[in-house]
Amino acid sequence: MKMLHAISEAVIKNKADIGFGFDGDGDRIGLVDSKGRQIAGDILTAFLATDILTRNPGADIIFDVKSSALAMQIVRDAGGTPHLWKTGHSHMKQKLHETGAPLAGEMSGHIFIADGDYGFDDALYVASRLVTQIAKRTAETGMSITDFMDSLPETFTTPECRIDCPDTEKFEVMARLSEAVSNGYAPDSVNVIDGVRVTTSKGWWLIRASNTEAALVARAEGKDAVICDRFVSDIIRYLDYAGLKWTGPTS
Repeated sequence: MKMLHAISEAVIKNKADIGFGFDGDGDRIGLVDSKGRQIAGDILTAFLATDILTRNPGADIIFDVKSSALAMQIVRDAGGTPHLWKTGHSHMKQKLHETGAPLAGEMSGHIFIADGDYGFDDALYVASRLVTQIAKRTAETGMSITDFMDSLPETFTTPECRIDCPDTEKFEVMARLSEAVSNGYAPDSVNVIDGVRVTTSKGWWLIRASNTEAALVARAEGKDAVICDRFVSDIIRYLDYAGLKWTGPTS
């Protein structure tokens, strides 16, 4: 969001502890820490989970397929059980209620809290929970949200890449991709609940059809820059096989 870039600049200028941003209809949230770093929705979800799991030990926490392995590991370390599900607020909301999970979140900033609330993606409510949790953690441990971010291991990720593909073709392209990837990797490394997500011991990569645009969405995360670049090459290779040209992230 352009708004979050402006908030980041304002946080730095005013030496603020945090800054919040909301989309036009108030169902997506963004947070900036005191160093001006934008915190993605999957990491915010994982941060919220560290508190919610103290009241719901072992609970399911739902993430969308674009979410990072790091966010899911934070949940495991806190004693929770992370699950991947289809991107889209309606899909996430339905899964939250089906499973009885106390929390679900998307990388895009849709976060659903059913721990003491109704499980809707109400960004203002999420902000109030974040402020409460940050204040509590700081009072108890002296650890701010910035300290939390500093404590996380470094990962190497691409931005969320959009690849133009006509609506009339994108699902056919995804069907070809799904078949090719499923033939090229061990079954337990391929997740096809929403596009194709390949997970290895060194990271993961994803290609899926956008719900709202004439495009495919790609993302990769590796333990180092070389591995991340290798995953991008895999994405390019499989897209080429499916008849779609892409040269990789532009930034």
